[in-house]
Parts: sequence; structure tokens; C-alpha cells
Amino acid sequence: MALNDTALCSRALIRIGAAPIASFDDGTAESEIAGALFAPVRDALLSAYGWSFATGQVALNKLGTPPVADYANAFGLPNDFLRALSAGSGGRGRGLNYRIARGSLHTNADEVMLTYIFRPAEEEFPPYFDAAVIARLAAEFTIPITENTSRAEAMFRLAELEYARARQIDAQQDSPGRIEDFSLINARG
Repeated sequence: MALNDTALCSRALIRIGAAPIASFDDGTAESEIAGALFAPVRDALLSAYGWSFATGQVALNKLGTPPVADYANAFGLPNDFLRALSAGSGGRGRGLNYRIARGSLHTNADEVMLTYIFRPAEEEFPPYFDAAVIARLAAEFTIPITENTSRAEAMFRLAELEYARARQIDAQQDSPGRIEDFSLINARG
């Protein structure tokens, strides 16, 4: 079952013994805390790892104003951009030298294919990521709602374990990377 933002927060609140919410505008302390913390926690978890379900590729549009120094061209980033994984050109998603600065990608290439982490809709999260988000939200909600620091520490430990489990599951969704060009192997002939 796909969970939306309030359902994820409600499950996290239930984990710490608080009342679930129907929306972020309920007017309760729980809804205010959930509304304030949900988006930053979600974005932090998404951008902390190269999740397979949140990885996309897009050809970037060149901006009219070039960078001030170091690179010849600037390209606009997509609206759902959270973090760059790699950039390439000529139909490849990697291989370019680049820098992300002030909301744009700077490089010497004339075209860019960006591989990046984007912000998918919460309903598109796989169950293993839902579990990691719920655990982290529960940890984040513990102090403001229960004012119990030892309980919060325990919840953060559980959240780290759930995050590690989610990363492990996600890593199994892709074939392992291989070394494509390595001079020592080539020298063996």
C-alpha cells in the first residue's frame, strides 16, 4: 500500500505513542511538528544515498550566462533535483568534470546528461524506504513530543539500523559496477 506524507508521519507518531494525524493542518502539536520536520527529513534521507527508485537522468538546458570562472558553460538543474551523481555527454551519463554551484551545473561540455537523485512522490517510495523514513521520523519526533532524550537516542539507533537495511536492499537492485578501463589490467595483455 502506497503511503503519502501524512500516513508516513502518522505511523511514526504511533511508534512513539502519540496520536496520528489526518493532515499537517490539524492544529495539534503533532501535526505542527510533523509538518515542520517531514520535508527536511525526507529530503535528507533521499539525498544521502543513490537510491535506485529516486535516480533519474535528464539532458540539461544550457543557460545564457556562463560561469564567472573555471568552466565555459552553465546548465540549469531540474526542479526535483536533490543531488548529482554524475554527468556525461554524447549519450553517456558520466565522464564529465563539473561543479554544482548556485543552482546550476558548470562544465566545459556543450551538452550534459545528468544522472541525479530526484524527489519522487511519497506514494512511489518502496516499502523498505517507507520503513526507513518512518523510523527516522519517529526518532526526530521523539524529543519535541515526548521530551525524553534517552528514548530519542534509542529511536535514532533504530532509525540507523532501518536506514542501513534499506540501503542494503536497494543496493541489490542493480548489477555491481565493473572496472571498464584500468591500466594494470591492460598491461597484462
